[in-house]
Amino acid sequence: MGLGEQAPKGGSSKAGWFLLGGALLLAAGSIGYNVYEGSGGDAASAVPGDGTATIEQLRAAAEASKDDAGPWSDLAFAYFQQGQFGEAATAYRRALAIAPDEAVLWSALGESLVLASERDPLPPEALQAFQKAVALDADDPRARYFLAAKKDIDKDHEGAIAAWLDLLADSPQGAPWEADLVRTIEQVGQMNAIDVAPRIAKAQAARKPALIAPGSGSVAGEAASSTLRGPSAADVAAAGAMKPSEQRQMAEGMVAQLEERLQKEPKNLDGWVMLMRSRMTLGEPAKAKAALDAAVKANPGSAADLRAQAAALGIS
Repeated sequence: MGLGEQAPKGGSSKAGWFLLGGALLLAAGSIGYNVYEGSGGDAASAVPGDGTATIEQLRAAAEASKDDAGPWSDLAFAYFQQGQFGEAATAYRRALAIAPDEAVLWSALGESLVLASERDPLPPEALQAFQKAVALDADDPRARYFLAAKKDIDKDHEGAIAAWLDLLADSPQGAPWEADLVRTIEQVGQMNAIDVAPRIAKAQAARKPALIAPGSGSVAGEAASSTLRGPSAADVAAAGAMKPSEQRQMAEGMVAQLEERLQKEPKNLDGWVMLMRSRMTLGEPAKAKAALDAAVKANPGSAADLRAQAAALGIS
């Protein structure tokens, strides 16, 4: 059963509340070995992630892995993509035997068990996996989503909606699960006569923008670069599956790449605005001001526009 299908029979609202799951798995899977390198895994032994590896190749790599959860996770992810959720769960269990402290693996196991179940909308083992995930990482979005669904199953619809709204407020703008999450909140609200529209608007209004907005061109016009891009929504969402220290390292790496590109393309005004916003998001106002100064120096004719953009970001 895949993204967009109805929830298993037996859920208290039958609102199709696990629409979100596949998007979360894709977000978590997209960070690949970066998760496991942080806990000592060896990415060098991985099967190339170019989409050409077969299940047999992935299984061979996993069987050869003694102390790296990455190959087992790759195998599990491949099974999941093919709709073989029971096999995916088995592979995730093997990954967890190696890396039991990885929240993202626990939540992936839980999701696979949910989708493998034909009768129980949230099997006990899946619930335990989600609880383990949030114990390790209270911000794990997939585990938070399904634990809210448990409230809905238990007829605590208000509690479920509140938990989903908290997840929405914490989700980066453009997260791949955003639309399905909003739709789930709307469905459960409608089915239980709960007015959710103003609460959804409030949660969305409080959200921070993505670290670096995708695309370039709204300010720079003809000077925009066709290759200067921020991370995709999936990249931003994937960062949410990492530990805080890993998120920071990922963000700093992206900002460093952006700075390097701007040295070669100093006329790209959107790039400078992205850099200023990123520096402010990272809590580096002095570096944001330095970026503004560099942008104005490179584009004196656009100084007013750049300063206006900086002022909107709180740069003085």
